[in-house]
Amino acid sequence: MEIQRYAAFSTSPSGGNPAGVVLDATGVDGAEMLRVAAEVGYSETAFLLPRGDDHFDIRYFSPLAEVPFCGHATIATAAAYAQRHGTGRMHLDTRAGRVDVTTAAAPDGTTTATLISVAPRTDPIDATDLAELLAALRWDPADLDPTLPPRVAYAGARHPVIAAATRQRLADLDYDLPTLAALMARHDWTTVDLVWRESTEVFHARNPFPPGGVFEDPATGAAAAAFGGYLRELGLVTVPAMVTVYQGADLGRPSVLTVGIPADPTSGIAVTGTAVPLPGPLPS
Repeated sequence: MEIQRYAAFSTSPSGGNPAGVVLDATGVDGAEMLRVAAEVGYSETAFLLPRGDDHFDIRYFSPLAEVPFCGHATIATAAAYAQRHGTGRMHLDTRAGRVDVTTAAAPDGTTTATLISVAPRTDPIDATDLAELLAALRWDPADLDPTLPPRVAYAGARHPVIAAATRQRLADLDYDLPTLAALMARHDWTTVDLVWRESTEVFHARNPFPPGGVFEDPATGAAAAAFGGYLRELGLVTVPAMVTVYQGADLGRPSVLTVGIPADPTSGIAVTGTAVPLPGPLPS
């Protein structure tokens, strides 16, 4: 199979979150997809299964396991497909549900993609689980921003949202990987969405991803979609809203995610970003 590499949520190969992309994985089973994802080594590789008329099945694999939905690999896949077949609309059936994506070409030659997530929801986080999570992160309750309460947010995958009171607290990421991985596996959490609010509509994020064998994701579209739902459900933004999430700067891979939050409480969240090809061959 042909494996492409793209960096999502960046206009430069040196930024964003790398993803493997297979535009036609017809006939490839899950075991082989997992093997390829492990060999590629990125946080996720996406496998597209064309069904005709711009409809596709899509599966996402980290190096360790299949995940129900991955935002940055969706943006990367849409950009790769657009550069080969032209911009337009794609209808993706993920394990989490239907995700529609539109692509457009920018004047500088980069490709921009916008995905619409499944309907989001936000759930409380148990006090005991929160205490375990903070201990694994090596955070104190005093480190939290009380205006952004801890919740578990979903828009295709489950992410605890934990807000730091200061940018310095967000910058100092040194968590207990085995303990956090065990806690996340127990609750089916995909990443932990650590955020800091710079202003009403500007946020910074970091996302530990131990279930995928990755210490930190430089750009997490699924978490951004879930966060958009969190902001809407808790009334933390005036909807409709457009929010910017900066991620990856602490890793040296700066990423920009634009989150569109419609007023309709049942609607999906829009996540927009650019994606660019990465140089170099990959195994096939």
